Order: sequence, then structure tokens, then C-alpha cells
Amino acid sequence: MEFKLKASDILEKEFKTGLRGYNQEEVDVFLDDVIQDYEAYEKRIAQLQLENNKLKEQLEEMPKRTQAVAPQTGATNFDILKRLSHLEKHVFGSKLYE
Repeated sequence: MEFKLKASDILEKEFKTGLRGYNQEEVDVFLDDVIQDYEAYEKRIAQLQLENNKLKEQLEEMPKRTQAVAPQTGATNFDILKRLSHLEKHVFGSKLYE
């Protein structure tokens, strides 16, 4: 996204004065406020763009992470019960079979 104006454009803008023109001091004060807001908006947009890019990168990495964390599907119920039995023997020892 490209902006038509920059904060410096607003700062450097000069207005011609007429016979019954605006109060120059009021215009300057108002433009100072506009410049401050404009700079704040530019800064916020830049922060949001960085955050958006970071989130996009994280989103692209998600499938890679889920593949790495996915459980092995080769284990059958028998294998699981066998491992559980070995764990019980290790934890409880001979007390389990008394």
C-alpha cells in the first residue's frame, strides 16, 4: 500500500494567504496534530505488516511441525498392551503377581 502523502509533505506544505485568510498559527497547530497522527499511523501499519509477515511464516511452517509431531501409526493394540505390561512389571515388580 502506498500513501499519497508523507509526514514531511504535510510539514512542508505552505498555503497562500488571502485578504481574509485563515489564522496562520491555528493552521500550523492543526497541521502539527495531523503530522503526529500520520506518523503514528505509518508506524502502526509498519508494525502490523511485520506481525502479519511473521504470522504468515508461522502458518507456512505449521504443516512441517505437525508432520514431525504426528504419532507413529504402525503400533497395533497388541503392541501397546505389550508395552503397558512391560511398564507395569518395571514399576510394580513382583507385587503385581502376588
